[in-house]
Amino acid sequence: MFTGIVEEKGKIKTISKGANSAVLTIEAKTILQDVKLGDSIAVNGVCLTVTSFTSNQFTADVMHETLNRSSLGQLRIGGIVNLERAMSANGRFGGHIVAGHIDGIGRITDIKRDDNAIWYTVECGPDIMRYIIEKGSIAIDGISLTVADVGKNYFKVSIIPHTASETTLSLRRAGDIVNLENDCIGKYVEKLLQPYQKGESKITNEFLAMHGFY
Repeated sequence: MFTGIVEEKGKIKTISKGANSAVLTIEAKTILQDVKLGDSIAVNGVCLTVTSFTSNQFTADVMHETLNRSSLGQLRIGGIVNLERAMSANGRFGGHIVAGHIDGIGRITDIKRDDNAIWYTVECGPDIMRYIIEKGSIAIDGISLTVADVGKNYFKVSIIPHTASETTLSLRRAGDIVNLENDCIGKYVEKLLQPYQKGESKITNEFLAMHGFY
């Protein structure tokens, strides 16, 4: 579990590609202070498992499913990524609930400055847009952000310069692909409501009357 508050930016040192997988070696500092084998680290919002580490780098396997659903397959040696350790039980919950399980990708279509704010417009498919609401939460490349505006096939976020400088957003340009994770609450609510929407519920008018609700 993560919060979407990026701890540092790391650099891709090596990429070993298999037929449908990859092994990443990432240079880092802060997140390695208490790292252990098997720890979870979010890399651009994707939860990866530490398979080895030294004082200044760690490696992680990326499986076929992850490459298909995220932008990690587009990483290049020297590329910069957002890094966050799994949330500790005694830490502050500064962002929102981020699982590190990417729902899909989006494309930045526009970046505009508005005094001290920077607006990013991101286009994505209906399977992601259905869970996005104005003033709701979205994780972009693992960064917890608030949705400021919603259209039919896009949403916008407005960020402060500190967020841009401390994450990879400062490096993004129009046309870039980003990882997106919806707020998990909406997905769970939808799943729980599905039996009722399909007419499978046992709560009928007769049932309510029998139990004194009429």
